[in-house]
Amino acid sequence: MAEEKGERNEPKSEQQMMKELVTDLFTFREHYFETHGAEDVGKKQSDVAQRMEETLKKLEDKESCFTNKAEFLLLKGRCLSVTPDFCPKVEECLSRAVKLDPSLIDAWNILGEEYWKKKDLTGAKNCFTGALQQSKNNVSLRNLSMVLRVLPAANGEEHRKQVLQSVDLARQAVELDVKDGTSWRILGNAYVSLFFTCGQDPKFSQQALSAYAESEKESVDKDATSFSELHFNRATLFQYEEMFSCALADFRRAAELDPSLDEPPERENQLLEYLKKVTELFQNKGKVKARQLRKMLSNLNTSALGPCSSPKFCCPSGRVGSLEPRTFSSLKMGHNAGLAALGKVVFSLASEGRMAFTFGMVDSEETCVVVMVYNAANSWGVLIGDSVVIPEPNVKRHSITHKDQSFDFKSIRVDSPLLLIVNGKKQNLQSQIPVSVSYKYNFS
Repeated sequence: MAEEKGERNEPKSEQQMMKELVTDLFTFREHYFETHGAEDVGKKQSDVAQRMEETLKKLEDKESCFTNKAEFLLLKGRCLSVTPDFCPKVEECLSRAVKLDPSLIDAWNILGEEYWKKKDLTGAKNCFTGALQQSKNNVSLRNLSMVLRVLPAANGEEHRKQVLQSVDLARQAVELDVKDGTSWRILGNAYVSLFFTCGQDPKFSQQALSAYAESEKESVDKDATSFSELHFNRATLFQYEEMFSCALADFRRAAELDPSLDEPPERENQLLEYLKKVTELFQNKGKVKARQLRKMLSNLNTSALGPCSSPKFCCPSGRVGSLEPRTFSSLKMGHNAGLAALGKVVFSLASEGRMAFTFGMVDSEETCVVVMVYNAANSWGVLIGDSVVIPEPNVKRHSITHKDQSFDFKSIRVDSPLLLIVNGKKQNLQSQIPVSVSYKYNFS
């Protein structure tokens, strides 16, 4: 095709070609499993290292083409930084680059990421702050956001301030470039931190999910969905929100995108095993024999309501007044204001490896429901035969299909053991501890 009048293809400089070569190296790393099968899982690091050595040799052969020594050191440092572990040569190259030319934002940012690998969080923070002193940019803002969330804090209040500041920095990064999927992903992670740090306000959870959704939009960043971290972190939040089908799908996607990671398939299988156990126990009413169950229910009466029967009882919703006990079948889906679920415990599952202490209880009609209690201390629990009252229960129905397995059960979510009445008594403050979750931070 003839060139249009006035157009011509300018030949690329050697320096530009070297920059593209280093960019291609990172593309090779990020999309490795799109071009390699699962059998190559153990070869990724060595293949990337080999590609890095090839790129480095070509780069060093062209060193004389760089009139600016700092630019060459930046490119060399970036090339060497492609590996997941800390590399002293990267630190050396980039430290020299920023001394020669402090305006090199990319050098500051990559050096900060290298300090992160070294677990030198203060050094990383100083680099990102140094970059921002040169020029406000989205990479430094989002990276500084990440550092602030993991920096040690003197106390809980200081940590909350750091998390709030990290959210603000991630927001600023998005505002600078609304089409940068990575900044949206980091903002999602910041909201997840805010959710678990500042009282588990549902609006922060929704803001996290909205940010993750923005990062995946093709109009924003078509490559964003290829990050295993995004799917793993979102799956963690989905699981906490009891959106189990979505959590399983994201754990599986995270595993597909990076088969070298052990945690995504482990978490997927853990959740599947949990749902399997819960469903079996729900269907079998904890495998309690009929005669034993009748005996347990024979002493279930309204005396178990304890403080819930008082006209001065303060409900979770803020309503003041006694609660009316109802059978499980008469409760509606969602929040049941002014009502109480009353039953006997027939099974329990320890919270190890999961986010909620889970137990099942049966009401006077011998109907079973699963109860998931969040923010419970490891020492807290209920025993088979205990009478439990759940004020203003939030009822859900779960129908899940994954890997040709199906799970169907009804549950009640309880955000704290302090909301429960067990054997007619409120629970003490030591029964509650904020839930701890594991999610991933990754600059790449």
